[in-house]
Amino acid sequence: MILPAVRDPRLVSIRRGGTLTETDHRLLAVWAALCAEHVLSLFEESNSEDTRPRDAIEAARAWARGQARMMDTRAIGGHAMGAARLLHGAARFAAYAAGQAACVAHVPEHDLGAAAYAIKAARAAAPSGKEKEAGRAERDWQRQQLPDSLYSLVLEDQARRNKICWAVFGD
Repeated sequence: MILPAVRDPRLVSIRRGGTLTETDHRLLAVWAALCAEHVLSLFEESNSEDTRPRDAIEAARAWARGQARMMDTRAIGGHAMGAARLLHGAARFAAYAAGQAACVAHVPEHDLGAAAYAIKAARAAAPSGKEKEAGRAERDWQRQQLPDSLYSLVLEDQARRNKICWAVFGD
């Protein structure tokens, strides 16, 4: 998947032996949901009756508020992943972004996955020859949404994992 061989303790929650606070962990989950929601229209344009990705984004947010159990959130995220499986291109990546945000909100390091899939969705939706530009614009928008307390940490993590995240975080 998209995890490095050596985990950064700053992206492991305190209760699991790392240094990431519960507040920052939940902020990461909210940011991942926001990244997924930003490209959700790329799924909904051709799949308007299918609410599974939107439901997953809402489930991730509910978990971050402490209003949903992780097992329920993961199951809802799995349904969003199911919505993606038969699709191609931008719609597929947008659904995967939503599923990723919900399925793995409990693992802070995985929140980068929702952002990576959202960038892939933006690239896939771009006109031919404009894919990298669209990806950079999406990445830059995502970075503007980061809470100040997480900005440097996420940018360092993106640089560290760019290669295993389909090189979507680089220029």
